[in-house]
Amino acid sequence: MQYQLKKPASFKDRKRVGRGCGSGHGKTCCRGQNGQLSRSGSKKRAWFEGGQMPIQRRVPKRGFTNIFKKNFNIVNLSQLLELETKEINIDLLEQKGIIRNKKLPLKVLGNGEIDKAITVIADAFSKSAKEKIEKAGGQAMISSC
Repeated sequence: MQYQLKKPASFKDRKRVGRGCGSGHGKTCCRGQNGQLSRSGSKKRAWFEGGQMPIQRRVPKRGFTNIFKKNFNIVNLSQLLELETKEINIDLLEQKGIIRNKKLPLKVLGNGEIDKAITVIADAFSKSAKEKIEKAGGQAMISSC
């Protein structure tokens, strides 16, 4: 009985190098005549770039500083409730010790709930903070400085 099955192309025979000139892979074993890779024990690392300055030495190691970043004094609504006043501005927050640097602009974030009408004067508001202040009957005013 004769079998008609053939070996799939995905099962390739491994290259048997150094088995004589008749094999087609004898003498230099497909490595070429000279050079680093023709020598025994030679290997190139995955990051080797052929003498070019490697990428891990080209890129700066000191991190990245965004020169357009705006720094803010951050205050949450939960902190504003503790003040027990009708009008809140950056001067009051500095007096109470909630913020340290009065020179930075003030931004109010919406963490916490607010139940009374207060007027908050700041340089920026998050969307949720503005909604919560106005829903409680207060005002979220942008300062003009």
